[in-house]
Amino acid sequence: MCGIAGFYPCFEREKSVKVLRSMLTRIKHRGPDQSGILLTNNIGLGSVRLSILDLDNGRMPLSNEDDSKWIVFNGEIFNHLELRKDLETKGHIFKTTTDTEVVLHLYEEYGVDSLSKLNGQFAIAIWDTLKKELFLARDRVGIRPLFYSKVNDGLVFASEMKALFEHPKIEAQISSLALAQIFTFWTTLSPQTIFKGILEVQPGHYILANSKEIVEKKYWELPLCKQNEYRNITMNEAVEEFRELFSDAVKIRLRADVPVGAYLSGGLDSSITTSFIKKNKQERLQTFSLGFTDKEFDESDFQNEAVEYFQTNHNSITCEDNDIANIFSNIIWHLETPILRSSPSPMAMLSNLVRKNDIKVVITGEGADELLGGYNIFKEALIRQFWAKDPKSKFRPLLLKRLYPYMSQLNGTRPLNLFFSYKLTETDSFLYSHLLRWNNTSRIKKYLSDDIKNELNGYKPIDDLEKKIGDKFKDVDLLLRAQWLEINLFMSGYLLSSQGDRMAMANSVEGRYPFLDHRVIEFCMKLPSDYKIKFLNEKVLLKKMMVGELPKTILNRPKQAYRSPTINNLNSAYIKNMISEKSITSTGIFNYEMVKKLACKLESNNNISEVDKMAYMGILSTQILDDLFVKKHRIDLKESDLIDCKLTLLN
Repeated sequence: MCGIAGFYPCFEREKSVKVLRSMLTRIKHRGPDQSGILLTNNIGLGSVRLSILDLDNGRMPLSNEDDSKWIVFNGEIFNHLELRKDLETKGHIFKTTTDTEVVLHLYEEYGVDSLSKLNGQFAIAIWDTLKKELFLARDRVGIRPLFYSKVNDGLVFASEMKALFEHPKIEAQISSLALAQIFTFWTTLSPQTIFKGILEVQPGHYILANSKEIVEKKYWELPLCKQNEYRNITMNEAVEEFRELFSDAVKIRLRADVPVGAYLSGGLDSSITTSFIKKNKQERLQTFSLGFTDKEFDESDFQNEAVEYFQTNHNSITCEDNDIANIFSNIIWHLETPILRSSPSPMAMLSNLVRKNDIKVVITGEGADELLGGYNIFKEALIRQFWAKDPKSKFRPLLLKRLYPYMSQLNGTRPLNLFFSYKLTETDSFLYSHLLRWNNTSRIKKYLSDDIKNELNGYKPIDDLEKKIGDKFKDVDLLLRAQWLEINLFMSGYLLSSQGDRMAMANSVEGRYPFLDHRVIEFCMKLPSDYKIKFLNEKVLLKKMMVGELPKTILNRPKQAYRSPTINNLNSAYIKNMISEKSITSTGIFNYEMVKKLACKLESNNNISEVDKMAYMGILSTQILDDLFVKKHRIDLKESDLIDCKLTLLN
């Protein structure tokens, strides 16, 4: 895993080298092992490398045989051995055993069509010296990040936005439209980011940039089946086909020249991945878990049972409430976006534990909930659809209480009706499954300042999303629509970024996700809905597959979503300053009087709602983001801070 950066066109040589070194220094946590720069009259490319394959010889930028193409690459291609054999039969000559070089030769052979042959997680930048053309690409579901900004007639790109801000023509400015999107969807609508003028290469897309144009095109999208297009397959057949696919997805993700560990939370998904790893890996597996002193969030008992069952070499860490507040500023530095939950902070602690145990790669269970109906939001949508058939029923809404036992404010039928009846009967809406969540989240916008509200001028992010979807959801059933929204918005825009790549790479750790193998994704999205959820029992196929292979207490335990305590520790001087009148007024994003009331409510611990907690986290994280990136209250880089890079110069 690595960090990449570059710009096209270049400045004069000395200035270009300094800018590239500054960009790479900002993301050196992504690749502490090696670094390199390529500079031509047209382009500057740079890389910091976390060595996982061919540890000594994979330094980038890397060229093909005649130096006509150069690559910097962030990611892993899990089928690189098979691709290499095909390329060698076609006459390609390799000088390393890295997957990076496979990507380069594959592009040389097949051009943009090479992307459909890759099984992996990646952000790619290739410079064609003959065409004077830059190729950027990102993996199918956005596991690895890649950002860019158009500058004059060219562009600047990097794995993280903080690197872009080292370019002299790019400044950090928070976008009010992006804030409105985050305070609705928890993330921005791709390709937008929180910063004005900064875009992401969208998942499943590539960009070609030359002196004439910059064009972005799609090469893959999440499959959608109409109700009569699902696979005609029995449950037993589905189980065996999934088992074969998933087994291979795990097997190829164990390919590395360094030890591979795994997260083991005690839940179904991580237990399944651990089970399949054990079948492919003979030596004792190192596993890692996270616990909380607050028992509301702790899963240690299940983790201990899983460790006992699998007999792994286990490492765990316990998160205390103060830990989250103490590291929160650094978390936002790595996230580069406002967040509505504290969940990334403990994940950073967990990846730090992994790194301290000299593990660079961990396999995790992300994706199972999205693909096989594990989240409560899917069951909630089905219950609301059922309730909508008899809106006056006193009993149907009681099913919702089973999903959210931790929400104490939902005692009794009346609170359930008030909370869950929003647009209850609008079941024909393409966005029905998520309208309630987004309506609750959008209440955060009431804390925005008058100036920001005036800028927004009544802007409704949901309207933008509806335009983006168009008639894509026509004749698609409720569950599959909900899955599409969850995967394309929440998983890609929030989960894989804020709790995945950023928190792992902050500690130079690479996460690998066998459930997000594109073959597994495409298989699951074509399964009948009742193979995923049946009578509010989630992940039916997975549970059937693992009967007799996991302890019953893990196999049949109710789904427990990963949650962590909200930061309400005003004893932290930095946090207190971030929500002070002076800071709120200076930033100009929020209404101080309303923020003050919210802070007092949290401090009194009286009738605090989930929206209150999200609002506080959103306000605090936005304030910190502004402080770090807009006001630049982060240490400026000096010449002595810049990393040393191997420099390659071409005419």
